Amino acid sequence: MNNDPLIIAGKTYQSRLLTGSGKYSDLEETRAATEASGAEIVTVAIRRTNIGQNPDEPNLLDVLPVDKYTLLPNTAGCYTAEDAVRTCRLARELLDGHDLVKLEVLGDEKTLFPDVTATLEAAKTLVKDGFKIMVYTNDDPIIAKRLEDIGCVAVMPLAAPIGSGLGIRNPYNILTIVENASVPVLVDAGVGTASDAAIAMELGCDGILMNTAIAAAQNPVLMASAMKKAVQAGREAFLAGRMPRKRYASASSPIDGTFF
Repeated sequence: MNNDPLIIAGKTYQSRLLTGSGKYSDLEETRAATEASGAEIVTVAIRRTNIGQNPDEPNLLDVLPVDKYTLLPNTAGCYTAEDAVRTCRLARELLDGHDLVKLEVLGDEKTLFPDVTATLEAAKTLVKDGFKIMVYTNDDPIIAKRLEDIGCVAVMPLAAPIGSGLGIRNPYNILTIVENASVPVLVDAGVGTASDAAIAMELGCDGILMNTAIAAAQNPVLMASAMKKAVQAGREAFLAGRMPRKRYASASSPIDGTFF
């Protein structure tokens, strides 16, 4: 489907599956699962991952080189707008001016739901500072539109709490966000298995970001491959347009014109 690219901040990507780089058993598993997923954008938790700031420790860039992947620094672990802004600025310094980042400002450690007020505040500051913001938010269509209006280049509503694997809990809100958006909408958080990914794509989402669903699987590399296929299938089904739902049966082989 090379004629159906994902475009974020003016850059074209063939894969609509974005992956995380945490929670794997080691860097080799990170590399293998990322390759199996076909992802071109990989998110990196700057506060938790070594990308060169600790020269004596294993470096994620050794297995996910910047000439092969678009790194998406994120602000995971930030609970204030100030911490999120500071983390993005650190990422830009570490990655030689890289300005595409994923913003998330969390409300509490138990639910990991976004702090919407702080997210809006941080987004305004970062957009003014020249960053291209892909933003994690709740599934509220009003907030999603407001983040787009601020200048975020992609809106990333949760499907369910981070790491829960519960799947798409509120498909109608996700559908409304998609219908109202003029920027890419990518489901972020809550996907548990391939069918969840397909459902999100069938709703019309432009892509999906996942980490735990792959990394916590019994076979992460195989699950990464399954997720790749599910995202592709869901996108094709959306483009094809599903048949209408009917209350009663409709024969696949009508009897009109039969001989007996």
